[in-house]
Amino acid sequence: MIFLIIAGLVIILDQLTKSLVRQILSPGQSIPIINGIFHITYVNNPGAAFGLLPNHHLFFLLVTFITIVFIFLYYGRIRPREMLIQVALGMELGGAAGNFIDRTAYGLVTDFLDFRIWPVFNVADSAIVIGLILLVLTLLLEKRQERASSFE
Repeated sequence: MIFLIIAGLVIILDQLTKSLVRQILSPGQSIPIINGIFHITYVNNPGAAFGLLPNHHLFFLLVTFITIVFIFLYYGRIRPREMLIQVALGMELGGAAGNFIDRTAYGLVTDFLDFRIWPVFNVADSAIVIGLILLVLTLLLEKRQERASSFE
C-alpha cells in the first residue's frame, strides 16, 4: 500500500509544481532563489534527461509505459515487509507517471529545478533518481547480508 501512496504523492507534487511554473513563468524565464546557485527556470524539454533524443515522443511514451508495467510486475514479487523497496518503487512509479502525463498532455516535459551546474530537471526526475539510489542500496545491503550469512 505504501507503494501506491508514495507514487500518488510524487505524481501530485510533480504535476502541481509543473502547473505552477507554467502559470507563473514564460518558457526560458528564470527566477533566482539563491542567486547563482539555485533558480526556478522554465524549460520545455522535448527529449530525455539532458535533452537527449529530442522529439522522440512515441519512443519515450512506449519506454515509459514498459517501465511502469515492469514496476508493477516487480512490485508483485516483493514481500510486504520490504518497506524500502516499496518506497523506492513508489518513487520510480510516481516519477515515470509524472513525466508520462506531461508527454501525453503537452508532447514534452516541463523542467524547472535549476542548480546551474546540472541540466534543469523536475520533481519526477528527482523521484526517479532517489528511487533508483534506494533500489541500488537495498540490493547492495541484501548482497552484504547474504555474504555474511554464508560465512556463518
